[in-house]
Amino acid sequence: MPDIALSTFTVTPVSPAIGARVGGLDLSRPLSDSEAAALERALVAHQVLFFENQPLTPKAQRDFAARFGQLHVHPIYPKVPEQPEIMVLDTGPHNPSDNDVWHTDVTCIETPPAIVALSGKLIPPIGGDTVWASNIAAYNGLSEPIRRLLEPLKALHDFTRSFPEWRHNGDPETHARWKTARDKHPAVVHPVIRTHPVSGAKALFVNENFTSRIVGLSDRESAAILEFLYDHISRPEFTVRWRWKEDDLVLWDNRSTQHYAVNDYSPHRRIMHRATVLGDRPY
Repeated sequence: MPDIALSTFTVTPVSPAIGARVGGLDLSRPLSDSEAAALERALVAHQVLFFENQPLTPKAQRDFAARFGQLHVHPIYPKVPEQPEIMVLDTGPHNPSDNDVWHTDVTCIETPPAIVALSGKLIPPIGGDTVWASNIAAYNGLSEPIRRLLEPLKALHDFTRSFPEWRHNGDPETHARWKTARDKHPAVVHPVIRTHPVSGAKALFVNENFTSRIVGLSDRESAAILEFLYDHISRPEFTVRWRWKEDDLVLWDNRSTQHYAVNDYSPHRRIMHRATVLGDRPY
């Protein structure tokens, strides 16, 4: 597929199902209204956008992400002190990654994030890729009888599944912060298949990190269906893999994707900055 010229920048698909590289934009300067609108259209179409050579300060990253909506402040992960909307993912031997599982970010709240902007600050010399999967392509890849089975189902998304107590009780302050976050985020129910609020496309909306069970089914039935869906979503033809470079920024549509941070870079360190745009209630 050829490059698509959009206003002052280009969008070049990098995979048939998901992902495109964006060129010709300097994200450190404010986006015009037309650029922001065109970027959002490209994001809905391609689900993940890759920007190279974007050395953003935390404030610039915050301002860029805020063009797309209200920002979320994560209750557990550390933040940049002067920019609490920027979450810091600092992983390596000192702090093993817990993102090496397929997940959609923060689906344990009633209005899960719509858009996420992740910036590579310290990249290991080898390894540390991220893989994204299209939940729309995965839905389209199901047979019609399976789609009909899933259509009326709802699933429980649980904060404690991704943030278990044992991982956050090493000291009183950390444990107290975890308990506050747990109490503030009781389990929520979302549809197994959601409708994208902009495109109207259908997408699977379960993920291994937060989805604990399908409501109304027995434990065995729920586990069998979820195991099938997790395996189905991660099929290579629904995915795109990105090899990070320093100052890359990736923007993804959290409503229609999930991702996996490959944990293969020990003994090296990896530091990423994340800004998260709140969305609406899935339907």
